Amino acid sequence: MSKQILGIGSRINHEELGFGVVTNVDASQYWVTFQNDGVETIPLDDNFEVIEAIEDELDTVSFYEVERSLRSILKQYSDVSEIVPIADKYKKGTMTLYPEDRTMSSKDIPISTFFHKIVLLRDRLRVMEQKINAHKGLDDQDKVDLQQYITRIYGSLTTFNVLFKNKSQHFKGEGKS
Repeated sequence: MSKQILGIGSRINHEELGFGVVTNVDASQYWVTFQNDGVETIPLDDNFEVIEAIEDELDTVSFYEVERSLRSILKQYSDVSEIVPIADKYKKGTMTLYPEDRTMSSKDIPISTFFHKIVLLRDRLRVMEQKINAHKGLDDQDKVDLQQYITRIYGSLTTFNVLFKNKSQHFKGEGKS
């Protein structure tokens, strides 16, 4: 059992996986490249013999944790949008708009173009929602009132949920009480 936190580059001999080198560390596990089994994750308190310990630097953060945090911050504080896939059945589809007057010509719009505009609208609504909630000049009641309008806007857009591939990215309104 190892009691110290090993730094990147430490060499170990794991009782099941054999010889390996620590290539990453986070608060709960090591990423170890083993000679025979490739990269595996093992708990910090797993059974292994330390062949050569490299001191862990203070505040070690894995690349994955940095990347995850950066994505979260960018998503929260900018209008950079996540990749939102369109439902497969609409990928190369076309919407045709017909005017009431049939003597006038119709308009064809690629569904992917329309979908992109819907996603941009949703992302901009989210940014507006965050700005309202963070605004120092609005009192709590004003924020609640504006939030209710935004929720109703989301509800009005639920018609377009059929275009989204992933349900987790659907518009959600007030719901049924």
